[in-house]
Amino acid sequence: MSGPDIRIVNGTLVDGTGAPGQPGTLEVREGRLRLTDDAGTEPAGRTIDATGKVVAPGFIDLHSHSGLMLLAEPLHEPKVRQGVTTEVIGVDGNSYAPFATQQDLDWFVHLNAGLDGDPRRTHKTKIDWTTVASYLTRFDGTVSLNVAYLIGNSPLRIAGVGWEDVPATPPARATMLALLKEGMEEGAFGLSSGLDYPPGSYATTGELAELTREAGRHGGFYHTHVRYSLGDRFLDPFREAIEIGRLGEAPAHITHFYHRKTFPGGPDAMLALVDVARNEGLDITFDAYPAEWASTRLLILIPPWVQAGGPIRTKERLAEPAVRNRIRRELQERGVLFAGAGGLRDVRIGYLRQPALLPFEGRTLGDMMDQTGSDAVDTLCDLLLAEDLRPNEVTPGPHLDGIRRFLRNPIGMVGTDSTFIGDKPSPRTYGSFPRILGQFVRDEALLSLEEAIRRMTSAPAARLGLRDRGTLKDGFVADVTIFDPATVRSNATYDEPRQFPDGIDHVLVNGTLVVHEGVHTGATPGRALRHGRD
Repeated sequence: MSGPDIRIVNGTLVDGTGAPGQPGTLEVREGRLRLTDDAGTEPAGRTIDATGKVVAPGFIDLHSHSGLMLLAEPLHEPKVRQGVTTEVIGVDGNSYAPFATQQDLDWFVHLNAGLDGDPRRTHKTKIDWTTVASYLTRFDGTVSLNVAYLIGNSPLRIAGVGWEDVPATPPARATMLALLKEGMEEGAFGLSSGLDYPPGSYATTGELAELTREAGRHGGFYHTHVRYSLGDRFLDPFREAIEIGRLGEAPAHITHFYHRKTFPGGPDAMLALVDVARNEGLDITFDAYPAEWASTRLLILIPPWVQAGGPIRTKERLAEPAVRNRIRRELQERGVLFAGAGGLRDVRIGYLRQPALLPFEGRTLGDMMDQTGSDAVDTLCDLLLAEDLRPNEVTPGPHLDGIRRFLRNPIGMVGTDSTFIGDKPSPRTYGSFPRILGQFVRDEALLSLEEAIRRMTSAPAARLGLRDRGTLKDGFVADVTIFDPATVRSNATYDEPRQFPDGIDHVLVNGTLVVHEGVHTGATPGRALRHGRD
């Protein structure tokens, strides 16, 4: 018998189950793991000395906006350099398959460019697939990590209803259900919604519950960015998410679950909702990101009714003075809930293209208002029109005390909500996992190393239903992260977010080294995982 492809010796194996770390040797043969108590006598293709290091399963990110940019920048260094070996895409209802027509796909890329990018313009990336199956093949052997795909309710609604804010008729619902069923059979892991993002945000609770039931029939789950504008704008959005899981009789997962200081109540009440639902027997989980800065498309600041009909109609409305006056009234009523204490002035803008606007890249809307002399709404609308709806925003998000409370909850997992556009994205894109391991585990002892790794590995693997990933176990796929627990730390900050972390030394994806001694190897062994087959 020939020796292993890779042998990892002298490290502390933290297997992802929450069990205490143990010394041991880990071998990789044909992309699979083998654990042993000794270093073996057969020569290995490569030996990695992990003295003083932790050897863990590769981290699984439950929320990433890389569904397009990963195809354009396949080395995906911001994520693999954190130790991430699998990430969930198609989040927030904003997924890119299925689309029956090229026009609808093009329009959707256009509308969502401020969140997921538009690599057609920046990288000449070809975006021309139709089905979930044809989309997923684009990732196989071409990218540096694995992806697990969720079908967003926006493309389903576009296929069944169109781009308008109208009820879904029974025939429209039948179309959506059939497309969801087909996509699940082709390998999707569940249904996502983003109830701040038209046209998916036009869906009712009942419509979403019906789709959730269909996803659940195929072993999938409901992954939701909640309807933050609902009811009391505090607990009611999360009550709806739990109710959708209840009515749909399927697991519900609340993504980027966090507390803003501007919310009208404390974080404990939010966490209690999840605890009560779970005590009732519902399968409710959540992920959270460890960063104080949120990020999404700038268009989120515009009321949903303005965006009905798609991107062309949206731009027509943004140019109308009467529409702008109505937006002013509605933003005043909305208050600072979504933009931080400083309101719209504090929103940092990015992903700009026009030469005259490039000096504002990474600066605030307030800076632009001061220079133009326009008020917030005119500045916002003029910017969106000048940049063809493309800009991104970064705003204040979770506060540090809230981050700690959500990370302490044993149900919590990690979703970075990472975006890959603009000069200054949220620091969560480059530093989420290392910040947990460095600041919250090592420095603050908020939770144990073994428990933190469980939240990053076996727990999300179980949520997704992955059969042979997320744990260091004989025969499992060799997705592995090796890091130094004494030095691991995030270097990403608000002012300098595009900084790689320290202490992530080696990362293996499907048995292939993609990071070796802290440097990307150029390998692209990742692929799209298929639900029920992986």
